[in-house]
Amino acid sequence: RGRPADWNEAVAAAAGALQAGGLVAVPTDTVYGVACLAQDSAAVRSIYSLKGRNGAKPLAICLGDVERLYRYCRVNVPDELLRDLLPGPVTLVLERSEELNKDLNPFTSLVGVRIPDHPFMRDLARACPGPLALTSANISSQGSTLTVLEFQDLWPQLSLVIDGGPIGDIQSPECRLGSTVVDLSVSGKFSIIRPGCALMPTVEILKKKYGLVPEPS
Repeated sequence: RGRPADWNEAVAAAAGALQAGGLVAVPTDTVYGVACLAQDSAAVRSIYSLKGRNGAKPLAICLGDVERLYRYCRVNVPDELLRDLLPGPVTLVLERSEELNKDLNPFTSLVGVRIPDHPFMRDLARACPGPLALTSANISSQGSTLTVLEFQDLWPQLSLVIDGGPIGDIQSPECRLGSTVVDLSVSGKFSIIRPGCALMPTVEILKKKYGLVPEPS
């Protein structure tokens, strides 16, 4: 997790590849992901094609800092709540703002936001002009990946692969669950869209600290 000598070079190379319209494989705090610029419609189409993903399944956006979230989302929860959960292994689903690319998830008024608790991802997101679109580095319906070798079938279609080493315990099924996805778009309520790897602590914060009421998902 320390910053090796070529850290800045890797961030710059990844940011350059993204800004050229490429897809980059990246380590996150949960599983390996594939990122592109969310505002680049052609790159967004490339991610769907890479994964063989159903076009009606939304992509999350990834940012480096909570402050940047307000530009792309309409937030109806306290700022403190955002900071209690982010950065971390949680995707918060909020109402999207006009700033976000219309071609990203055009079928929904909501968007999931990730701020991974991973220094490389946060540095990369800060180095890019807008949000990243982020999805897991695997073919749709296959298991999520914890090492770069596990998705080597995707390498030929990627501009760059950032090897952050193994993520979590490769033997543990829990480590492959991905982020906990929680819908906060309705004031005073929350619903769990995907239990993920941080369900209990997330629900605890939402219910006990902020008094949000769980809705059936």
